[in-house]
Amino acid sequence: CSFTGTSQSDYSLRNCHADAFKQVIYPITYLLIFFLGSVGNSLSIYVFLQPSQRKTSVNIYMQNLAVSDLMFVSTLPFRATYYLLGSHWVFGDILCRIMTYTMYVNMYCSIYFLTVLSVVRFTAIVYPFKSWKVTNMKYAKITCAVIWVFVLAASSPLLSKVIAGYENPEKCLDLHPSSTQRLLMMNSFVLVVGFILPFCTIIVCYIFAIKALLKSRTPQRKKAVCHKKALSTIIITLILFLLCFLPYHILRTVYLVLGGCSPANLFVHKAQVVSLCLAATNSCLDPVLYYFAAENFKARIRSLYRR
Repeated sequence: CSFTGTSQSDYSLRNCHADAFKQVIYPITYLLIFFLGSVGNSLSIYVFLQPSQRKTSVNIYMQNLAVSDLMFVSTLPFRATYYLLGSHWVFGDILCRIMTYTMYVNMYCSIYFLTVLSVVRFTAIVYPFKSWKVTNMKYAKITCAVIWVFVLAASSPLLSKVIAGYENPEKCLDLHPSSTQRLLMMNSFVLVVGFILPFCTIIVCYIFAIKALLKSRTPQRKKAVCHKKALSTIIITLILFLLCFLPYHILRTVYLVLGGCSPANLFVHKAQVVSLCLAATNSCLDPVLYYFAAENFKARIRSLYRR
């Protein structure tokens, strides 16, 4: 991760006591996420692409989310190898740049797709007769394309090693101290646009969806199923934000403000390492959302299991 740091006084990390901690935690976590995420997201994409699978806007958003997650987990063996080799990158400069770029593309595509899913489900509960536009298939495909283009373009500066924060390709996934202030400025923009606004949107959706459900009388069976899936989507998304994205964005900001790894802020640095692992875990937790909230997904999985 381009925001994972080094000692301010010595870029070789010999004074950064969290280095040994990273070299244990990251490989174990990344390889576990790689296994679970590869299986879960490959299976999810397979189900979404089945001819018998119901084509809905919700499933289109989830399919794009699964593609984003699969793209990210495919980079994790390279990341694990880096830390297993004692923070030494052996795969060349180009692949190094792709590692950091892919991580942030996945993270913010995931955040935006989860936010759009919550808005779609929220609209189905609160404005059932006005939701045709957000549930329209064409509108869903256009929204997915806009999210991909925006995130790919906004993350493109990370393809520059000067912006990404490393000077020596052999220390690819570690931040050089001289880049901290530049990344802190970038972080301010990303924090608002990439996390705070989506997170606030999901909280608003959750509050108003709950209020609408409490006000409604006992609904018909079909309507009750719709409401259950809508509420499941919003609740699971909120949990994913609280578990995976909130700790990471808080600790990344604190870490950059403190200015890197030193004995004085060792605890913050270790906490930031754990928060990055939690953020990466989102890639293997999203299939849980598909199972409980996607249209016809649960039935299709059971059918495949019986086969």
